[in-house]
Amino acid sequence: MLHLSEKPHFIYTCLMLLAWVSQYVSLSTGFELNHSLTYIWPMPHELTSGNETLTVNPTLSLYLIGKGGNFKILREGFRRYKRIIFKQSSGVSIFKNLRRIRSIYDISQMRIIVNSDSDELKLGVDESYTLFITKTGGKSIAWEAIIEVNTVYGALRGLETFSQLCAYDYTTKSVQLSKAPWYIKDKPRFAYRGLLLDTSRHYFPVDVIKSIIDSMSYAKLNVLHWHIIDKQSFPLEIPKYPKLWNGAYTKWERYTVEDASKIVRFAKTRGIHVMAEVDVPGHAESWGVGYPDLWPSNSCREPLDVTKNFTFDLISGIFSDIRKIFPFELFHLGGDEVNIGCWNNTPHVKQWLKDNNMKPKDAYKYFVLKAQEIAISKNWTPVNWEETFNAFAGSLNPQTVVHNWLGPGVCPKAVAKGFKCIFSNSGVWYLDHLDVPWEQIYNAEPLEGIDNESKQKLVLGGEVCMWSETVDTSNVQQTIWPRAAAAAERLWSTKSALSAGNDTVLHRLHYFRCLLQRRGVQAAPVTNYYARQPPAGPDSCYWQ
Repeated sequence: MLHLSEKPHFIYTCLMLLAWVSQYVSLSTGFELNHSLTYIWPMPHELTSGNETLTVNPTLSLYLIGKGGNFKILREGFRRYKRIIFKQSSGVSIFKNLRRIRSIYDISQMRIIVNSDSDELKLGVDESYTLFITKTGGKSIAWEAIIEVNTVYGALRGLETFSQLCAYDYTTKSVQLSKAPWYIKDKPRFAYRGLLLDTSRHYFPVDVIKSIIDSMSYAKLNVLHWHIIDKQSFPLEIPKYPKLWNGAYTKWERYTVEDASKIVRFAKTRGIHVMAEVDVPGHAESWGVGYPDLWPSNSCREPLDVTKNFTFDLISGIFSDIRKIFPFELFHLGGDEVNIGCWNNTPHVKQWLKDNNMKPKDAYKYFVLKAQEIAISKNWTPVNWEETFNAFAGSLNPQTVVHNWLGPGVCPKAVAKGFKCIFSNSGVWYLDHLDVPWEQIYNAEPLEGIDNESKQKLVLGGEVCMWSETVDTSNVQQTIWPRAAAAAERLWSTKSALSAGNDTVLHRLHYFRCLLQRRGVQAAPVTNYYARQPPAGPDSCYWQ
């Protein structure tokens, strides 16, 4: 005879009761803002706030002052953020008068002062801003929002912060801004705050890439590292060599030059650079689908054939074509994971090596340096994965930016030799590593092991990498977010700005994850053991 507690029906009843009680407790307690925290992500450099709650007029108007007041980027940015802020309060409700919802608002105008008359987007462009939410002065009861900046890109960052201060109140059906008055003086810690997107292992439609760019702007990331091409597919149109995109998976999974240009222009309106990557000499098997002469042999399809002038003529043609699309001064040449033994097993390459008194490792260096020369001739600064630095640092062009990925300790070595460096330690900042929790991403430090201030300045910043072997349109956003936000705050916010609130980061990250969801970004639960998993059960977005 079963003991009472062993009866299946009894156990099921207890479990259901426990679930009902937990849901009741969750619903009855709810999520309450901790008013000692600042719910801005990433945390600003310097701020003060008050204790007043203001209402914001859904017809909020823009008043532009200064040299940069006529830029289309700024006007479009204001309209875009206005749509985000007032998404739920637009339109006229027939119940407004019945509910006695007031039509008098505290903030009805935003003033933006732009001191620069240039909208050029270069690495290190001034993204600083000062945001005031204050009374207009004197005995007036009116408030005003003011953003003062040097460039339009600083204005975009200020608008993002303003949008995060605003929240829709369901009781009054109005947008409210809490803890006024505000004074926020902000600037990024690093000039380079990136996200790599791999469109070779899986193709992402243009609109999906645009949605990712939008989501990057919410966390103030500013570089999309577009890993366009790899071994698996060559989806980009190259007019000079039209057979190259025969290496695409299908004729529908391709990017025209017009598509690529649209992505770059779209990113600029968000203050985001697009850095293209054409990885050579490895990771290039797909090139030979259209031009088989690029393969050393049918059994050795990568690295590209180092012996032929055609190889380098084609690389030069690719660079010439895409230079018209990508104005960003950095250009990624890859250079990682090159199987040089394949060359030694190909008779004509082996003979070429002998004739030129080279070993395969020498040919690897020869190829990388020749590719760098071509890129520099197109007025690009070359970026290479760290294997090139590890193998022949003394031969690299001094302009080279070393891109760390294999582990810690590379950036200290690179900057010690005078090179600039980008931090992407795969142990913590590779988003395809689903078992890396947000805390490890957040606590990673790009300047670790670099104490000299002049050497610290050679670290441009860092990027999280979204390699797409197991990612496509169906799950890319929930794999990126919210973990990428942890790196975004590390790259934007100074340690001093974060020192007062490290123990409350999780609470703030929950809030930012829910903000992303409200904006249509499919951000996964923060505390999943494996990233991008669905919620374990019913609960609030603010707790999962």
